[in-house]
Amino acid sequence: MPFVLQDILTQKIQLFTNNVSVSIRREDLIHPIVSGNKFRKLKYNLVQAKAENQKTLLTFGGAFSNHIAAVAFAGKENGFKTIGIIRGDELRSKIEKNPTLKFAQECGMQFEFVTREDYRHKIEATFLENLKQKFGEFYLVPEGGTNEFAIKGCEEILTKDDSLYDFVCCAIGTGGTICGIINSILPHQKVLGFPALKGDFLKEEICKFAQNENWELITNYHFGGYGKVNPELIAFINQFYVENKIPLDPIYTGKMVFGVMDLIQKSYFPKNSKILLIHTGGLQGIAGMNLKLKAKKSLTIDFQ
Repeated sequence: MPFVLQDILTQKIQLFTNNVSVSIRREDLIHPIVSGNKFRKLKYNLVQAKAENQKTLLTFGGAFSNHIAAVAFAGKENGFKTIGIIRGDELRSKIEKNPTLKFAQECGMQFEFVTREDYRHKIEATFLENLKQKFGEFYLVPEGGTNEFAIKGCEEILTKDDSLYDFVCCAIGTGGTICGIINSILPHQKVLGFPALKGDFLKEEICKFAQNENWELITNYHFGGYGKVNPELIAFINQFYVENKIPLDPIYTGKMVFGVMDLIQKSYFPKNSKILLIHTGGLQGIAGMNLKLKAKKSLTIDFQ
């Protein structure tokens, strides 16, 4: 993938406790557009698509999907046609008002808008065959990018220098990022995953790819479910930026960091623990979230 991989920065976080130390891996800085885990997940998928002599990438996502934006840009930069199957047929007339879809379209992505009911069938053979009949052959990138090639890329997030950490924490969407991290940890380390969705149903999916058992899902920091936020979370994100000059997204990393800080206050971590947080990017979605918050006359994300 002909992207310039930026030097990955690890920053210490200001804490008012002597019990633990916390650092954050700035994967959000890995690339200006294909940020964080999206870079990791797409890296080997693009290699595979080229190996198969595919000319088109087809994938799935919602209105403000980081994945849709990343695939659109990565496809353009690597000479692929891109097709996005978008959840919500009502979005067809709202592209110009949607920062994510507008950007993806400007990158050349072709959209197919489907109802939420039809979208639930997206991985079924009949649904995919209908897409091939309409668009021809394509390389399928799963929703969120998670497959064996994505996990291979995410296994490269941790380095040998990270052996000093006791805990590695990350947000979870489809489970690919945490699987890669789990597969690359050392015996003394434990991975904590913070799902952005309600429930712990991802356990079964993670078990398909995870090669170690030193991991746990922390399921009570989803703030109501995927895409759900409240003023407490937004205020936390804004204050975190004031104190650390690190922007957090409200869908994934913001919730994970909030959860870790809350667990520290509740003495969840043993004394003198060293914790590494993985910033998985997703900052492009903030513009869309702020549009929704402004419409509700609610507190918005402000990195001033």
